[in-house]
Amino acid sequence: MRCLKPLAAAVFAVAVAGFAHAGEFSGAQKTEIEKIVRSYLTGNPEVIKEAIEELEKRQKLAEADSRDRAIKKDADKITNSTFQTVVGNPAGDVTLVEFFDYNCGYCKRSVGDVAKLIEGDPKLRVVLKDFPILGTGSLEAAQVASALREQFKDLKLWEFHKKLLGVRGSIGEEQALAVAKELGADMAKLKTDMKSPSVQAGLKEVAALADELHFEGTPSWVIGSEAFVGGVPFAALKSKIENVRKCGKSAC
Repeated sequence: MRCLKPLAAAVFAVAVAGFAHAGEFSGAQKTEIEKIVRSYLTGNPEVIKEAIEELEKRQKLAEADSRDRAIKKDADKITNSTFQTVVGNPAGDVTLVEFFDYNCGYCKRSVGDVAKLIEGDPKLRVVLKDFPILGTGSLEAAQVASALREQFKDLKLWEFHKKLLGVRGSIGEEQALAVAKELGADMAKLKTDMKSPSVQAGLKEVAALADELHFEGTPSWVIGSEAFVGGVPFAALKSKIENVRKCGKSAC
């Protein structure tokens, strides 16, 4: 929810501008119009609330429409990019895409639900996309994870993913490298691959997709033709997956 005061001021400004564009007014007339509008809004504050609610409604509709167009336009990059990790059934009939950050608390909680979904659904395909938005440590961890794709297969990457999200406290390069070493990574190759153009290209691609999808937080998800942001309970994710199978949409 946005702050009320800035939006109220915006509503007032739009109202005044609306009058001002109705014709040419002198300075005195414009001042008088501002007084009338201010007096009306002060005496009827519910109008501001209604205007804010309508504005937010329109913004959400515009955002949803923009996301729909982005999903159609970038469908292949979202679900089949070379810069991603695929777990579950690679040939699954439904794909769940998660944009995540290793320092995101909700992502840490969601990984258990995603694992449970994979274990209980042999036809589910899950795509993991590194979207480091929570600082330098997140970017470092994403670089390590991205570089590991050069030597780990998807199941091994899934094990790395779960272990790293299970690390307590802040996660950065040190923690990510420690988990990679524990799982048998070639550390010299890993440190070289972290600096490769491919790693940077992958992170840039995900950031561009997230921008088009209006993802400003993690976890963010794409399933079927729907994109949404935030932690989602297991039951809700499971329901969306079942609905995509049933009717092709996350909500039938």
